[in-house]
Amino acid sequence: MLSTLRVLIQIAFRNLFASRLKTLIVGGIVFAGALIVTVGGSLLDSVVSGMSRSIIGTLAGDIQVYAAQSKDELALFGNMGGSDPNLAQIEQYEMIRKTLEAVPNVARVVPMGISSALVTSGNTIDVVLEKLRAAVRKQLAGDHGAEVKAQIQSQKDHVQQIISVLQSEQQNGAALIDQTKISQDDRDNAAALARATSPTFWTGFDQDPLNSLEFLENKIAPQSADADLLYLRYVGTDMAAFRQSFDRFRIVDGQVIPEGHRGFLFSKFFYEDRVKLRTARRLDLIHTAVTEKRQKIATDTDLTRMVHENQRQTREILLQLDAASTAKMRGLVQAKLGSSETDLAKLLESFFDTTDENFEDRYKFFYDQLVPMLDLYRIRIGDLLTIKAFTQTGYSRSVNLKVYGTFEFNGLDKSPLAGAVNIMDLVSFRDLYGFLTADSKKDVERLEKAAGANTNVNREHAEDELFGSGSQVTADATPGIAEPKEELPELNGLAGKLHREDLSARVYDPADVERGIVLNAAVILKDHSRVKETMADIEVASKRDGLDLKAVSWRDAAGLIGKLVVVFQVVLFVAVLVIFLVALVVINNALVMATLERVREIGTLRAVGAQRTFILGMLLVEAGTIGLVFGGLGSLLGCLIVAILGWRGIPATTDVLNFFFSGPRLHPFINPLYVLGAMGVVLLVSVLSSFYPAWLAMRISPRQAMGAEE
Repeated sequence: MLSTLRVLIQIAFRNLFASRLKTLIVGGIVFAGALIVTVGGSLLDSVVSGMSRSIIGTLAGDIQVYAAQSKDELALFGNMGGSDPNLAQIEQYEMIRKTLEAVPNVARVVPMGISSALVTSGNTIDVVLEKLRAAVRKQLAGDHGAEVKAQIQSQKDHVQQIISVLQSEQQNGAALIDQTKISQDDRDNAAALARATSPTFWTGFDQDPLNSLEFLENKIAPQSADADLLYLRYVGTDMAAFRQSFDRFRIVDGQVIPEGHRGFLFSKFFYEDRVKLRTARRLDLIHTAVTEKRQKIATDTDLTRMVHENQRQTREILLQLDAASTAKMRGLVQAKLGSSETDLAKLLESFFDTTDENFEDRYKFFYDQLVPMLDLYRIRIGDLLTIKAFTQTGYSRSVNLKVYGTFEFNGLDKSPLAGAVNIMDLVSFRDLYGFLTADSKKDVERLEKAAGANTNVNREHAEDELFGSGSQVTADATPGIAEPKEELPELNGLAGKLHREDLSARVYDPADVERGIVLNAAVILKDHSRVKETMADIEVASKRDGLDLKAVSWRDAAGLIGKLVVVFQVVLFVAVLVIFLVALVVINNALVMATLERVREIGTLRAVGAQRTFILGMLLVEAGTIGLVFGGLGSLLGCLIVAILGWRGIPATTDVLNFFFSGPRLHPFINPLYVLGAMGVVLLVSVLSSFYPAWLAMRISPRQAMGAEE
């Protein structure tokens, strides 16, 4: 047996060396297949690993749990419809946490809720008028000091500067329109601007400042339509548990929300992209493209567009400047450009006409000289942010939250996917979502007590209590506007606002987080490889404790982004299948041709006593040898390529790749499974390809060989 095998191998190797060209052709196909499977599989596995680190390390954790009766599936990074999922509430988070932490492989649990809101940051003149009103109030309250007078004069100058900009824009627009087609609203706006620029108006301001402010707020402020409408997507969570569980989280500006405090943290990416002065943001984008991506303003259409937008959209800068700041900026830009132009709008238009040659110089000048005179961000760290959202029952509710700072996830600072979600405390999230928090419950009880409401009415006797003869309901009506009661500040608009501001400053009991409602929770595992087993354990524990929880992996919880992982894996499978089929056909044809050319040789072997099984074994050994040698070389080269890429790294050229790579560069690693898989695929293809030629060879008889020789 061993001697037969030795002879078979010797003949097979002799044949391979005798037909070098055909061996190299077939071997080249096997080599390429093994190389592609090894490199492609390792790259895909590295990308999937990077995506999993991004998703797990930002919001999802290893597993997400939510109420099984929810109408939608959880989608932390957005779903196909673009809206937030409709999740049922989970009562009493403390019970959920204890159930989950009792599962052996669970390390930590983080309470969460995902929602969104539209927020307006207010326009420039609103901000200035509010500062002016605050200074006027101080003066009316008896503070006639020099500091208050200086504040009033400074803000009045700023308002006048804004009005002059608005009037200039209005006059320029009117010059381009047929005067007979100007609407009455436009005429009223022009008349209001004319009144606000008249010396008489400002002379009368000191005699009746409140009415003058009322006019400015009602007639002038609406004409300055530069307010930013921000779409905020936010997660409400327990800040301490979140920081402990997601170690990539770090504060960039400001500080973390203190324990027991209501507050808000902007994602640094969102803060820079949406809250920052638009001119500055465009300059930042151009700077990144020019310095990091080596793009050229002259040839890149996007950069050219941003330059033109900066030239045309100088209004947001002009509206921020009072008279003194306008004069100072005019002088700085004149000196920089060597120009005698006195119109600051035209000066800024020339200044922002940046090219590849002058961009770096003007970018530095903008930040060093001009930015100190501007509010770079509409919402600053320490400001109160008013967030208004629709509750689960459809009515609107608002909360005022202090902006404590900005945050990012290490390595994902440039990713819009990781930077799309902001953070607020869980108690404020419950308020916005319409859940009854401890603070809200106290307010309701106080209102019930002040109103003398009877809350112990039996449901069955409610009609009798309200309309029956045994009860009497008295309503006191007073013509005109009722004065707010001291014990009911919510009945008055200003008092209600003050109440909300007071609510934002309250310190709540951290135990309130445990006792309240959540929408979902992130589960961090001790052994990250046992996701499926732990999900099964969680559902068993949920049923045991009478809970109705659904557990999903990080991939399913990520929504559309998680589905991309499956798409990538399917693409690799299809690619391997195509390689398999193409290689099978090509190798089969090559071996068939080689077999037909060896009719005489095979017939001679049959004539000297070789059995058909010997011929089959010979051809299978030849094919297997080609697959083993060339497949091994292809896999070896693939490992070398992956190792070099892993050492150097593949740069993330787009923001999306930054998220997929879990950082600015992808460092691929060699997965032994793909190396073994590549070897297995090419060996299988080689062996399968040889069966048909072997079947043809076994049918060759000595007589056919002699006939072929003649």
